[in-house]
Amino acid sequence: MLFADHVPAETAEAIRRLEAAGWVDVGKTNLHEFAYGTTSENPHFGTVPNPLAAGRIAGGSSGGSAAALAAGLADAALGTDTGGSIRIPAACCGIVGFKPTYGLVPLDGCFPLGPTFDHAGPMANDVATCSRLLESLAPGYTPTEAALDDLRVGVAWTELADRLVAERVEAAAAHFPQARRLDVPLPEGVTEAFMREAGEVHRELFEEHADDYGENVRAKLERALAVTDAEYERAAAARERYRERLLEAADEVDLLLTPTLVCVAPRTGEDELALRGKLTRLTFPFNATGWPALALPCGAAEDGLPASVQLAAPPGADALVLSAGSALESSLD
Repeated sequence: MLFADHVPAETAEAIRRLEAAGWVDVGKTNLHEFAYGTTSENPHFGTVPNPLAAGRIAGGSSGGSAAALAAGLADAALGTDTGGSIRIPAACCGIVGFKPTYGLVPLDGCFPLGPTFDHAGPMANDVATCSRLLESLAPGYTPTEAALDDLRVGVAWTELADRLVAERVEAAAAHFPQARRLDVPLPEGVTEAFMREAGEVHRELFEEHADDYGENVRAKLERALAVTDAEYERAAAARERYRERLLEAADEVDLLLTPTLVCVAPRTGEDELALRGKLTRLTFPFNATGWPALALPCGAAEDGLPASVQLAAPPGADALVLSAGSALESSLD
């Protein structure tokens, strides 16, 4: 088991900042192996349970953080997010998760997955606590207040979600008087850029210790290490085009509002390699572009499990996203 006995030489910068602000560590949580997955079914340390529903995944990769919050074991938590790993577990466990603008929260001391896609950010049971954590994590961040009436909101991707999830998200959108449907593209051909980065992070370790990886992550790394230079270059170019297309699509609105996930928390035991595309479909776009994005529970959907609404805006608009989320949260309550 890789790193089973590893003790870090120093505290990660994000943790150091929170401790300096008076937050107290209550423990480390389980997660998907190497943060490379969406279910937090870990072959070495076990499956993270979903406190809301036995037999459902807690989401990943930061499933332990979301589960600890849903179970009342902590007031706040940290997660990392490369393709949705804060927002997916937040949605599955009915809590709040915020992926900040790329680079806003330092990743020093955090084992990388895809360095230009990686983010760290706060998770909590309400938006206000996420905002409080971000004040400590990112000293340049200043909270603001927003009124639902003043915000121009573009609603997208609800047609991709299961029926009740879509209904809950559209009902949340109706709290914004200026909400309107918007045609927003999804990224195409970008995944190989992330895969190449993940493969390079693990290349030397994997060459020596492939058998020590779990089957799920080992299969993904084998595919990632096979990405060619030409495939990577095409994907990197597609990513840059998508940045431009997303900005153009959202040019006349302040925020995008979408489902976080197309479904409620899936059952445990499903093939994660088949499931991950479904779970990252609406979260990965904002990793590819570095936009801040908030996941917020918005009511019961299929099987009585929570639906989650996602708010996102261009890089640097973290305060706007969180203030809009806080106003929506109050209105939903």
